Amino acid sequence: MSGTVATVGTFDGIHRGHQAVLAEVVRRAQGGGEGGARGLESLLVTFDPHPLEVVNPSAAPRLLTLPDEKRTLAGALGIQRVEIVPFTPELARLEPEEFVRDVLRARYAMQALVLGYDHGFGRGRSGDVEFVRRLASQDGFAMDVVAAVTDDGQAISSSLIRTAVAHGDLASAERGLGRRYSVRGRVERGAGRGRTIGVPTINLAPPDPRKLLPPDGVYAVWVAIGGKAGKVERHGGVMNQGPRPTFGVHARGLEAHLFDFSSDLYDQVVTIEWVRWLRDVRTFPSRQALVDQIERDGAAARSALNV
Repeated sequence: MSGTVATVGTFDGIHRGHQAVLAEVVRRAQGGGEGGARGLESLLVTFDPHPLEVVNPSAAPRLLTLPDEKRTLAGALGIQRVEIVPFTPELARLEPEEFVRDVLRARYAMQALVLGYDHGFGRGRSGDVEFVRRLASQDGFAMDVVAAVTDDGQAISSSLIRTAVAHGDLASAERGLGRRYSVRGRVERGAGRGRTIGVPTINLAPPDPRKLLPPDGVYAVWVAIGGKAGKVERHGGVMNQGPRPTFGVHARGLEAHLFDFSSDLYDQVVTIEWVRWLRDVRTFPSRQALVDQIERDGAAARSALNV
């Protein structure tokens, strides 16, 4: 390919506003719009760690999407290439014209640049939309700006979605994301306690501590298995997020029971979508009391999922 149609930014969440930007990148790479030309590659240039972890660590947020999640979501939207650039103090010190010319143009052969309406990059985020317009005119690349996507009159943003997730407002998070909030993780071997009480479960390896989780509790969930080359299977279930105090386990865990499912998933990567909070985590006086509650949780989750 002769070059790229690119966008650049943190893109945490790949929310509906981000999706509008990525859709325009794909459209231009397919030959649509000014600067579009068939044969160009659609490209997302993003960063890890989050820039604030470098320039202002105390203000760095928990992440809606870890790098592998971001790559998967962008690919599903038609982005052909995702470059995750290490964000370093040296990168933070680049002036915006240096970033455009030395990184986007020289390294990634950028022929057209698509930005969100409020974008800023380069040292001190001084590379705002108007600056980039002037630079595009000087350097001869195409440039386009995508307007805000709003929800109830307010521009959708990663920070608003983080607030919703942190407070357990899954419905607001879903509206902003255009999908349910989720986590990808590898299934690891647990203690097998669920099977001994007739409720087999899968245990996810602890997620990256940077990943934002909703408040601990018991949730109705969807679990997606497979993907990439294979077919994706989706199963409803109920998940305990947090400690398991009845068994004396105080570390936070993600343990889910999948309805009508008995296959071995050890070492597979699954995606768990939070659907509805059901109750707090609590200690039960006996194993039978726990089993009885799990049955009630299952019924409540099936009702929430309509399965």
